[in-house]
Amino acid sequence: MSALSTTPRSAVANSVWPRLEPLLPQIAKPIQYVGGELGAVVKDWDTAAVRWALMYPDAYEVGLPNQGVQILYEVLNEQPDVLAERTYAVWPDLERLMRAHQVPQFTIDAHRPVRDFDVFGVSFATELGYTNLLTAIDLAGIPLLAADRGDADPVVVAGGHAAFNPEPIAAFVDAAVLGDGEEAVLEITTIVREWKAEGSPGGRDELLLRLARTESVYVPRFYDVDYLPDGRIQRVVPNRPDVPFRVHKRTTMDLDAWPYPKKPLVPLAETVHERYAVEIFRGCTRGCRFCQAGMITRPVRERSITTVGQMVREGLEFSGFHEVGLLSLSSADHSEIGDMCSGLAQQYEGTNVSLSLPSTRVDAFNIDLAQELARNGRRTGLTFAPEGGSERIRKVINKMVSKDDLIRTVVTAYTNGWRQVKLYFMCGLPTETDEDVLEIAEMAHEVIRAGRAATGSRDIRCTVSIGGFVPKPHTPFQWAGMARPEVIDNRLRLLKQAVNADRSLGRAIGFRYHDGEPSLIEGLLSRGDRRVSAVIRRVWENGGRFDGWSEHFSYQRWVEAAAEVLPDFGVDLDWYTTRERDELEVLPWDHLDSGLDKDWLWQDWQDALGEYEQDDCRWTPCFDCGVCPAMDTEIQIGPTGRKLLPLTPVNGLRVPSNAQQ
Repeated sequence: MSALSTTPRSAVANSVWPRLEPLLPQIAKPIQYVGGELGAVVKDWDTAAVRWALMYPDAYEVGLPNQGVQILYEVLNEQPDVLAERTYAVWPDLERLMRAHQVPQFTIDAHRPVRDFDVFGVSFATELGYTNLLTAIDLAGIPLLAADRGDADPVVVAGGHAAFNPEPIAAFVDAAVLGDGEEAVLEITTIVREWKAEGSPGGRDELLLRLARTESVYVPRFYDVDYLPDGRIQRVVPNRPDVPFRVHKRTTMDLDAWPYPKKPLVPLAETVHERYAVEIFRGCTRGCRFCQAGMITRPVRERSITTVGQMVREGLEFSGFHEVGLLSLSSADHSEIGDMCSGLAQQYEGTNVSLSLPSTRVDAFNIDLAQELARNGRRTGLTFAPEGGSERIRKVINKMVSKDDLIRTVVTAYTNGWRQVKLYFMCGLPTETDEDVLEIAEMAHEVIRAGRAATGSRDIRCTVSIGGFVPKPHTPFQWAGMARPEVIDNRLRLLKQAVNADRSLGRAIGFRYHDGEPSLIEGLLSRGDRRVSAVIRRVWENGGRFDGWSEHFSYQRWVEAAAEVLPDFGVDLDWYTTRERDELEVLPWDHLDSGLDKDWLWQDWQDALGEYEQDDCRWTPCFDCGVCPAMDTEIQIGPTGRKLLPLTPVNGLRVPSNAQQ
């Protein structure tokens, strides 16, 4: 049970600010808990029929810029009888004081207790936020286990990419939403509103049943899991007749109809991203086999160039940000990216506004795009992601880019004024050898040589960043075994030696990496089933917090917790991580439909092992992944035939004369 009060939900949520304020001078970064940012909304509690508390389970500096939470916050608060407020994970220094002074988990908008809300929605971008979820639930005074909650407790709903396999946290959440949230939160709101208006018939169980009947909200309590003697899953089946066998993802098809955020939150404290971000398209068909986001967000849906222009203009006017991030999984793949960048660059030429493409494919970047991005003289960082060091491993992961492509692209950046680029790779990929990783050093050396030759300058730098590979559900690599941490760490040690073998080149190459230990734990949580919830709880009880932060993460704590609880189920840490699955094994998420056909994913896994590349299906015949037929839709791409130009000067600034057309 929680260490805090479990009194019934109040009719009027009282602010905890009088109790919280005296604690703030005793902690680091108190500004993160104050609220009142530009864009924040505080609505009258009594006039709201449905009340949401939205959480990104990390610190304010990471959570506030999160695009998903900002969009849902605005969508919900636009409804006249709906109230939405935000909460974030509190740092351990404040957690200790909150427990000592009986201050519950609170929202930062009006400092209301989270337990007083109807719905507690938590968006997970990474599984390493699970322990922070438990902290928030417990601090809120909500029973840790969903099975122990009553009618007075909010419904805890998980969302985000990690919700495509919510089984490891099935014991702690009441429901999970797969896919896009814009329309899903409004549907959930309607169900909650009607249930409350009817007098809450049937209590909590009836409300959850109504959510489950939508076939797009997963309620774990209505499904039973049977296991085979060897630990594998035998089947996952509904335990009542009016619950669907499979739960389907939500997909928002017309992004132009959802131009959010219109009023972005402007942070009071320093955050990881301080820019106005516009999602220019959603989905990806490149088919990188390691990329869960690219698989689960299919099909591609582009936002029109005119809507992007309007969003940028209104967002900058409201927020005062000086940087515009054009976001997507591979922003340079938008069919009108050239016109979009040239139009925006011309619109804001002579101002202090800069453009950035945070995600740039090596083979989609060209000299014209580079010049447009740098038109104002401000060059934000460029990151390219070859992912694999060797041509062979790039075929395995279906990252179709050659070394020549990379060198040519980076030289384009250097000759257009950039002096530093970042190259992102992964270590621990399926079939990977030491030699595959060592080719990263050779590639980095060639980048520096080519950059120096093209510019005639030695003031050229390159940062090599290495992340650990984690197999993800709903990808062709969901069957793959992981490399052990010591294998990854040894390869990284050899790579660092190879980078520095030529001192003249090595001095120009930065080297950043994540060791193999956090990746292994992320792998446990990514592909785990309900039995893993016992590990999460044990880690949390032993002090696990902020596991996505290297200074707080403890590999030993996770290993010990797994060793303590998993043998009771006849499995262990290696069973979940380094073991390769076979074709017929029932996977913990098989009853959760991402739209992708499992047979197609298996065949793509076989193609990976055969080093066979797959083309982008936007420009080639359909490969039958299953998404478009299952959703009765097609890939949506431009061109619209519209531009942001011509421009007219207004008050000394250029704005598009036809942005509304």
